[in-house]
This record gives sequence, C-alpha cells and structure tokens, in this order.
Amino acid sequence: MTMDKRTEVSVEAMLEDLRILVEVESPSRDLEALNASAKTVAAFIEDRLGGKAALVTGEAGPHVHWSGGGEPRVLVLGHHDTVFPLGTLERRPFRVADGHATGPGVFDMLGGLVQAVHGLAALDDRSGVEILVTCDEEVGSASSRTLIEERARACGAVLVFEGAADGGGLKTGRKGCGTFQVSITGRASHAGLEPAAGVNALIESARQVLDIAALSRPDIGTTVTPTVASAGTLDNVVPAQATVIVDVRVESAAEKERIESAFAALVPYLDEAEIVVTGAVGRPPMPETAAAGLFEMARRLLPGIEGKAVGGGSDGNFTAALGVPTLDGLGAVGGGAHADHEYLVVGSMAERANLVTGLATAIRDARER
Repeated sequence: MTMDKRTEVSVEAMLEDLRILVEVESPSRDLEALNASAKTVAAFIEDRLGGKAALVTGEAGPHVHWSGGGEPRVLVLGHHDTVFPLGTLERRPFRVADGHATGPGVFDMLGGLVQAVHGLAALDDRSGVEILVTCDEEVGSASSRTLIEERARACGAVLVFEGAADGGGLKTGRKGCGTFQVSITGRASHAGLEPAAGVNALIESARQVLDIAALSRPDIGTTVTPTVASAGTLDNVVPAQATVIVDVRVESAAEKERIESAFAALVPYLDEAEIVVTGAVGRPPMPETAAAGLFEMARRLLPGIEGKAVGGGSDGNFTAALGVPTLDGLGAVGGGAHADHEYLVVGSMAERANLVTGLATAIRDARER
C-alpha cells in the first residue's frame, strides 16, 4: 500500500480547528483550564468523527477518550496539556504567516492532534480505532499512565502524535527519562563567630554534584545532568539546607537500574549531614524494536521518510515498554517545542493527515489477516 491515492483533506479546516484548540489555553496542573480544554477537544473529535468522546476524570484533570467501535486495533495517543502559563496567548496569539502556524502548543502537540483527527475522518470505516488525549503528559503522566497502558494493551498498536523529529522524521526510539531531587540537611551556625559549629549543606551539595555528574555514560547514551541547585538563607549563615535537581536520560533498562541504584546509595561526606533522595527514571526507554514493524508500514506509505531515536520522552515510552508496537513523532512538522518560537509547517499538514489514514488502514488490515 502507498499514498499514491491520497485523500483530500482541507488544510483550511485543519488550521481553523487548530486555532480553536490553541485559543483555549491548557497549562498542566491548572484544573480549570484543563477542564475547558478537554471539553473543547472532545467537541472537536465528535464534530469530525461522530460518536461520543468521553471525559475521563483523573487527579490531574480530564482525559479525553473516543472509540470508533468494534474490536480495538489501534490507539491514537496524544495530550492536550501544554507547558505555557495562562496569558501566553495574549502575548503570542495564534497566527498563520509565511507558511508557518505559530502560537502556544501548535507543535507540541495540538497540531498533531488536529492532523490525526482529520486523517481518521477520511476513513469510511473507523471501527477498531481509539483516541486517547491525556491532560498530564508534560508533567510525567502520573494520573494517566494506567489508562494509557490499559488502552495500549487492548488495542495492540499505538500511534503517538508528538511533534516530528528534525526534518519531519518519525521517532522510532526514545530515551528513558526521569528527575531526581537530592535534599541535603546540615546545621546552621554563624559564619563569622562559629563557622565550625555548623554543617555546611552547600559544601556537601557541591561534593555530591560532582559524584552525580560522574554517573553519566554518554558513550552508551546515559546523561546525568544537575540542572537546578539551591542553598542557604543569608550571607552570614552556614547553610543548613541544600537541594539539587538532576535530569537523567538512559537508553536501556540496565542503565535505568544502575542510575537508580547509584542515587539510592549516595552517602554524605560531612559528619552529621543527611541526604534524602526522591525520584526515579519514570519513563522507561522506548527501544527501536518497538517501532520497527509500524515504521516499515509508514515507509511503504511514504517512501523516504526517516526514523530517528531521540532523547526526549513521551507517553510512547510507557506503551513500548509493555511490548506494544509503538510509533512516535507522527504529529506536526515544525520545531521550537516549549519555546516562544514554536511553529508548525503548514505545507506538511495534508501529507501527515494522509499518513494517519494509511497507517490506521494498514494496521487494521494486517491484524485482520
């Protein structure tokens, strides 16, 4: 099967739907905003695909679930939360100019959601297709992970509509990722009168940071990067508290275990200092083997499309870790995720929507043989 017979989709209609979604701001953890966003997403899906899109209540806000009926065959996975605070839209409104659509969330990942729904709308028969749009992907998916895994197992194949890789490629592998917080407790004292009476949490944190950074193994894809540190209260007080936050990325389950064990084994250098570590590699690695079969389907539909392994994580990490075939990066072609210059390439929207149509058809056909 190829995309020689492309289904006509309206780019103008996709841009109008994208504008509607972007103009309902949806920062993670803002329950009121996420409720409004979920209702808007549900109405959009119902308008384009028919049926009923259910709001699934979670601790982080509402997720949106839609089914085309029949035996589940393929899960279209996305999220409607964004990283931008309320008020961003006023400063950076939705615009289309010079072949780009801009505005908060156009690339990550509202554009992908619009393309997916329009691609599925081109199917005469939508049975076997499910859509799950979660509200907490940008903050770790703690409240949606169980639902994601449940629907992935039921469907048996997952298409993730995060933004495309550089150059429009699909994402065939992702590193596992997580955040650790190292909290250090010392003892305060007067820095001039009796500095030796204190236990300096800042000095302890400095030594710990060096050990933590040394856990990196970039030669095998493991990065351990201290990103935020804080300590002290006043310039004449030996600091009693310090905190270090660390970003971790790994390519294998073995490295996940090594890093988590290393953090658990941290011990203080200074007498009477105490260390408490929280966090984990919450998103397991997405191995390229999980995407292999679906990627070949995509290449048959769109010859020349590339597959790339990337460092960032998504909900596809969870589904791939279950052994469910998962292909990521099917969303918007563009760039600038999480940044003010975020953009979507308008000229790629129709082709990506057609790819959705072809993949959903190919997956159902393959599983019905």
